[in-house]
Amino acid sequence: MENPPQSPSPDDDFSSLPLEFVSFPPLPNPNPNPIPNPYPITPVSTSGSDPNANPDVSSLFSLSIPKKRRRGRPQKTSSLQFQQFIQQQFQTTKPSATQNPNAPAQRPVPDISEEIIVINKEATAEAITALTAGFPADSLSDEEIESGVVSVIGGIEQVNYILIRNHIIAKWRENVNNWLTKEMFLNSIPKHCHGFLDSAYNYLVSHGYVNFGVSQAIKERIPSESPKARVIVVGAGLAGLGAARQLMRLGFKVTVLEGRKRAGGRVYTKKMEGGGGGNKASASADLGGSVLTGTLGNPLGILARQLGLGNSLHKVRDKCPLYRVDGQPVDLDVDMKVETAFNRLLDKASRLRQLMGEVSMDVSLGAALETFRQDYGDAGEKEEINLFNWHCANLEYANAGLLSKLSLAFWDQDDPYDMGGDHCFLPGGNGRLVQALVENVPILYERTVNTIRYGSDGVQVIAGSQVFEGDMVLCTVPLGVLKSGSIKFVPELPQRKLDGIKRLGYGLLNKVAMLFPYVFWETDLDTFGHLTDDSSSRGEFFLFYSYATVSGGPLLLALVAGEAAHKFESMPPTDAVTQVLQILKGIYEPKGITVPEPIQTVCTRWGSDPFTLGSYSNVAVGASGDDYDILAESVGDGRLFFAGEATTRRYPATMHGAFLSGLREAANMAHFASTRAVRAKISRNPSKNVHSCASLLADLFREPNLEFGSFSVIFGLKNNDPKATAILRVTFSDPRKQTQDGSRPEQQHSNKLLFQQLQSHFNQQQQLHVYTLLSKQQALQLREVRGGDDMRMKFLCEKLGVKLIGRKGLGPTADSLIASIKAERAIRKPASSALALKSGTTKLQKGSLKKKLIRRAKIVRNNSKFAPPNATIGKKSEEILAIDQTPPVSAADLVLVVSDLSTMPPLE
Repeated sequence: MENPPQSPSPDDDFSSLPLEFVSFPPLPNPNPNPIPNPYPITPVSTSGSDPNANPDVSSLFSLSIPKKRRRGRPQKTSSLQFQQFIQQQFQTTKPSATQNPNAPAQRPVPDISEEIIVINKEATAEAITALTAGFPADSLSDEEIESGVVSVIGGIEQVNYILIRNHIIAKWRENVNNWLTKEMFLNSIPKHCHGFLDSAYNYLVSHGYVNFGVSQAIKERIPSESPKARVIVVGAGLAGLGAARQLMRLGFKVTVLEGRKRAGGRVYTKKMEGGGGGNKASASADLGGSVLTGTLGNPLGILARQLGLGNSLHKVRDKCPLYRVDGQPVDLDVDMKVETAFNRLLDKASRLRQLMGEVSMDVSLGAALETFRQDYGDAGEKEEINLFNWHCANLEYANAGLLSKLSLAFWDQDDPYDMGGDHCFLPGGNGRLVQALVENVPILYERTVNTIRYGSDGVQVIAGSQVFEGDMVLCTVPLGVLKSGSIKFVPELPQRKLDGIKRLGYGLLNKVAMLFPYVFWETDLDTFGHLTDDSSSRGEFFLFYSYATVSGGPLLLALVAGEAAHKFESMPPTDAVTQVLQILKGIYEPKGITVPEPIQTVCTRWGSDPFTLGSYSNVAVGASGDDYDILAESVGDGRLFFAGEATTRRYPATMHGAFLSGLREAANMAHFASTRAVRAKISRNPSKNVHSCASLLADLFREPNLEFGSFSVIFGLKNNDPKATAILRVTFSDPRKQTQDGSRPEQQHSNKLLFQQLQSHFNQQQQLHVYTLLSKQQALQLREVRGGDDMRMKFLCEKLGVKLIGRKGLGPTADSLIASIKAERAIRKPASSALALKSGTTKLQKGSLKKKLIRRAKIVRNNSKFAPPNATIGKKSEEILAIDQTPPVSAADLVLVVSDLSTMPPLE
C-alpha cells in the first residue's frame, strides 16, 4: 500500500469518491452568541514585536491537546509541551496609558473609571489559568452574561471585571486547600473596582469555580443547620455528590437517594484480592471511569490535590505497542503509517462535513470513513487493514458508540474544550475521590426511584413504597436510564426534552479485570493493544491497561468496545477470561514468558446494569451539541433539575464533566430558591405599599430587555421558553416622540385621539405608564411591527388581543415575575456600582446603553427557538386603560381616557 499524498488538495480528497454531494453553507456555529472582544488581540510576532502586545488567545485552540480520537491510546503531547507552547504564544500584558514613550503627553487628570487596571504582572498567566477553568481568557462566558456580572457588555468595565475574575481564579489555584475570602483582594484591587470584585467573587463562589471540594477549610464552611429549602438528589454519582456538597455548603437541606448499595455510580473502584502463601495479591481496579483526561484545570485533579494526592498522579505513558493476531509485534513504521493515514481520513471527513453543511447531520462518521477507505482497503495488506480496524475500535471506545451511529457533523463537537495536560491514573483508584465526596453527605442507599412529581408547591420522589418530599429535585441518573423510561415524571417532561433524550446517543464499554500473582508484562508501559482479523469484533480485547504501578498489585484490564461490547454482555465470564488469556499467551510465550492463571477476575456488564444501561453519551446521527443543553434545562419553573455527563456539551462522557454539571446545577437551584424567597416575601405583603411596588417596577424598566418606540419589555433571562411571561410597558409622554420611529404622517393611524387625549393631561416632566402581560414571543413579534407606535398599538390590541392596565391590575402573576427578575438582576448591582464616579453619579460611555440593548436583544433572538404564537391574552371587548403614574393624578385628569381599543379603525 502506498502512502497517501502528503498535501492533498480539496479536489483530490473528494473527486474520486463513489458518492455525490452538494456544497451547502457551513454548519451553524454551535455557540451562536459570539462574545465581542473588548480589546482586540494580535498575534505575537517572532521579530520586532511589542513586548506589551496582547497575545492571540484564539491560537490556543489550535494546539494539539488530547482529542477523542486519541483517547484510548495515549496522546504524545505532554503537559511540558503545553506549557512551552503557552510561553511561546503569550507574553505578560501590561496595560498602561503610557506604553509608548514617544506618544504625546496625556491630558491631565484622566477618569480612573475609564482606565484598565493593573493588578500585577501576571495578567497573561492568570488568563491561561482562567482558560483551563473553562472561561474565555479575554471575554465573558455566556453564563456570566446571563448572570449580569457587568452592567454593560464590552468596553473598559468588562476588561477590568475579567482581569479581576482571572486573578481570583489564579489565586485560589495557588492553594486549593484554603477558603478564599473577598477581603484578601481589597488591597490589590483599586477601590473604584471593588464593585467588580464583589461581582466576580460572588459569581465564582456561587457557581463552584473556587472554594469547592473536600479540603478541611471548605468542609468547615458547611453549616450545622440547614435553614434553606429541602433538596432531593437522585443518584450518588459524581454529579449528585458534587451538587449535594455544594448545596449543603450553601445552606440547603439535602437528601441523596441511591439505588445501589454504594456511591459513585459509573465510577467504581473494586478491591480485588486472592491467592495464598507467596502468591497472595491485592489491587484496586477501576471498573468504570478510570482516566483523568487532562489535568490542567480538571476539578477532579483539584480534589486529588486537596487529598494530598496531586503529586502521586500517574501520567499514562506514551508507549503503546500493538501486537498482531499471531502475537508478533506490529512494525513501528507500519504502525505509524496507518495511524497517519487514519488521522488523515478523519481530517477528510471534517472537510467533507463542511462541504455538506447541515446535510452532514444525517450522515454517520462511519459511512464517511468507509467511503474514504474503499480504495485504501482494496490495495492495503491484511496487517494494515487490521491496524485500520484497531484505530476504528479505539475511536468507538473514545465515544462509547458505533462509528455507524456517530454524527459526522458533531461527533467531536466537544474537542475545543478538552482540558490540556496529561492523562493520568489516580493511585488507589478513583474511588478515593468518591469516598471523600461521600463524607457527611446524607445518602439513603437501595432507594430505587420510580416516580418524580413536580409542581408549584414542590416535589415528590417515590422510591418503592417511600415518598420523599422537598422543594426541588435534582435528577442525575444516566442517559440510558432516562431513555428506558424507568422513571416516570409527573407531569411528563416537555417534548423538547424528550426529543433531546431520544436524539443523543448512549454507548457501551466493558472491561475484564484480572489480578495475577505477579507482573509478567513489561513494566515500562501502561497500555498495549491487540489486533483482530474480524472487523465485526475489532473492539474485542483491543486494548490493555496495566494498573501495576497504581493499583497496588499485578492488575491488567482488557477493554471491550464497539459492537463487541454489546456481544460481551451475553458472553459467559469464563469464555471471556479464556480468550483474554489466549491473547496474552500468544504475545508473551513466544518471548519465553509464562502467563500464570489469574488469581481473581471480574467482567463488567454496564449495559445490563439497571442503574446505568450503558456507559456514556455521544452525539448520534441527527443529534448535536444543543441536545446536551436541552438535557440540562430545568423543568417546572425551577422545581426539577438535571445533571450528569450527558447534560454538559463541553465535557460529555467524562468524569469531570459529570462533577462540573453538579456544581452548575447547585448554582441554578440556589438561584431559583432565592427567587422564590423574594416572591414569597412579596406575596405575604401584597400591595401594602403601592408606591414601593411601583418604584420597584420602575427600577426594573430602567434596564429593559427590549425597547422600541414607546414600548419596553422586561423578562427573566434564565427561562429560555419563548412562551414565558413578560411585562410590557407603554409610555405616553412627549407627543413629538411618537412619530420618530420611522413612520410617515400619512402612514399613521387615522385615529390619533387616543394618544392625544392621554398626552394632553401630561407635560414633559410627567409620564403615563400602562402595562400588560404577554409572552416573550409576542413581545418580539410586536417589536418587528413597522409603522411606528400607532401600528404597534393596533397590532397589540387587534392581533394579540391584550388589554392595557395599570400597575395594580397586573396581579400576582406579575408580582412573581417582578420578584424573579429582581432576584436575577441582584448580582448586577455590585458591578454597576463600580461605574460610580467620585461625585457619586453614574456615567455611561456614549453609545454604551445602545450597545447593551443591542446585545440583550441578540441574546434573546439567538437563544430562542420560537413556537407558534400563544393564544391571545385577554379579551378584545371592553378594553380599559387604567392609569398608574408617579406622582399620582386626580380623578378628574382621567376623564375620557377609555376605550375599546379593538374598535380602532384600520389604516387609511
